[in-house]
Amino acid sequence: MGLYKEYKEVWETHTGADGDFAIAIQDIRGIPTRVYAKAPATVRDIWLSTTQFAERDYLVYEGERITYAQAHDRVRSIGLWLLAHNVKPGDRVAIAMRNYPEWMLGYWATLSIGATVVGMNAWWTGPEMQYAIQDSTPKVIILDHERMDRLSDYIADLNDTALVGVRFPAPVEGVTAWSTLLEQSGELPEIDIAPDDDACIFYTSGTTGHPKGAELTHRGCVSNLWSMMFNGAISATLAQRKGLVDPDGPPPPIPASLITTPLFHVTANNCAAYATTAGGGKLVLMYKWDAGEALRLIEQEKVTAMSGVPVMAREVIAHPDFSSTDTSSLQTLGGGGAQLQPDLVDKIDQSVATARPNTGYGMTETCGIITSIAGDFFVDKPASCGPAMPCYETKIVNAEGQSVPRGQPGELLVRGAQVIKGYINRPEATADSIRDGWLHTGDVATMDEDGFLYIVDRIKDMVLRGGENIYCAEVESALFQHQAIAECSVFGIPDDRLGEEVGVAIHLNSGQSVSADEVRTHLRALIAAPKIPRYIWFTDDPLPRNASGKFLKRALRDSLPLSDAG
Repeated sequence: MGLYKEYKEVWETHTGADGDFAIAIQDIRGIPTRVYAKAPATVRDIWLSTTQFAERDYLVYEGERITYAQAHDRVRSIGLWLLAHNVKPGDRVAIAMRNYPEWMLGYWATLSIGATVVGMNAWWTGPEMQYAIQDSTPKVIILDHERMDRLSDYIADLNDTALVGVRFPAPVEGVTAWSTLLEQSGELPEIDIAPDDDACIFYTSGTTGHPKGAELTHRGCVSNLWSMMFNGAISATLAQRKGLVDPDGPPPPIPASLITTPLFHVTANNCAAYATTAGGGKLVLMYKWDAGEALRLIEQEKVTAMSGVPVMAREVIAHPDFSSTDTSSLQTLGGGGAQLQPDLVDKIDQSVATARPNTGYGMTETCGIITSIAGDFFVDKPASCGPAMPCYETKIVNAEGQSVPRGQPGELLVRGAQVIKGYINRPEATADSIRDGWLHTGDVATMDEDGFLYIVDRIKDMVLRGGENIYCAEVESALFQHQAIAECSVFGIPDDRLGEEVGVAIHLNSGQSVSADEVRTHLRALIAAPKIPRYIWFTDDPLPRNASGKFLKRALRDSLPLSDAG
């Protein structure tokens, strides 16, 4: 039997009526939607199911270890404190910090009482944080001292919002210490949570100068976990059929995931953390990315999976300590946030004897993955991002909205249980992105004869830098707040390490003078560091436009030598 014929057969077995991943059609917000018939109803159900792993390590951070039993005790205490401070189901709790253990504990506690987590980007400046707080109106903000420093000028605007401080070097007036939350005792009450209630609000870069808060539902987050588990089940079944698994051999190792990317993104939170937690595995957290430290942790903690943006896998393999480090525990190495380059797929497959390359393509707007590909299929189709998961319908359309023939490029549209409810306070943006249940991804794709997708271009005016979506209009909006700038056009510049870097061409008002460094200083107070252009060009003439008045970004980018950038 051919590789892809067998894959299809196994797929249909797992998604059939008797399979663990059986698909049903359910009416969601008036739309007939593909759902996993046997999936739990809420994220709370997922968390409560992990009490069975009580004695296992759950969170590892530097010298700290927290078991599942300890985590459940702390989650109950945090949840009780939130309830005692008038946080009710449907209210919001913002989390603004590095990848500390408190991030995950606060997350599970908030969702367990039916409230909604607002994941705040740890790169944000004070004004960006202020905007998201005003937009999402959380009753409580759990934050570390770095984020507190950035918010210091806006504390007076927070009204009755309670602040909880994590890892503060000293007490701060008006901020409740994290340790106070852990003093609560008792059992959490039964909470009525509906599958389509909001689980979390994750922000995406905005096309109009401000980020958009995407509403990820309990159903969407659980469905993404089920899609991840479906991938694992497919791989396990195929391995058994090939005789690669000894049924009488030792049980597989307990999962251990190295969390390399921020927990305020679906890549780390909804994909890596959910899947590892549901399987009773260990989350190994890093203060910041460092390839040498990652290798040390892989060896020390017997990490089985490392997923991040592609540059991270590339830096691990290229690190001087790679050959002398025991990486034999690794089973998968890859990532998301950007397509793994074909050469990297081969490097992973050849460099780590026990690990296979894997990747997924997805969006905040789909609570995680849309597609996934790994192992032999990824090696065979290194330019593909894999087939869409079972809970999706897909179609590829032209500019008129008509489906294109198989193999032809067009915009990828998806519909299914993982698509978000919408954007908070943005009915027009919601209506533009989601039409009749179909999410318009803004990505140009093709589909081959086996149903595997390939992302070939993007429609959105966006730079994809190291897994961060940066909308050009958001950067341009910040630039135009500088009085010397008459015109500016932001675009992506190819980069071997990060995929793309941010570039901008600027035309100044008559008689004005400003340097590239002064532009960056201006931007540092307004937007997060990854959004600040690495390349800045100043033009003597107005920027070129087409007949409708839009800047000719591609032609402009191609006409500007990197050597001339400031």
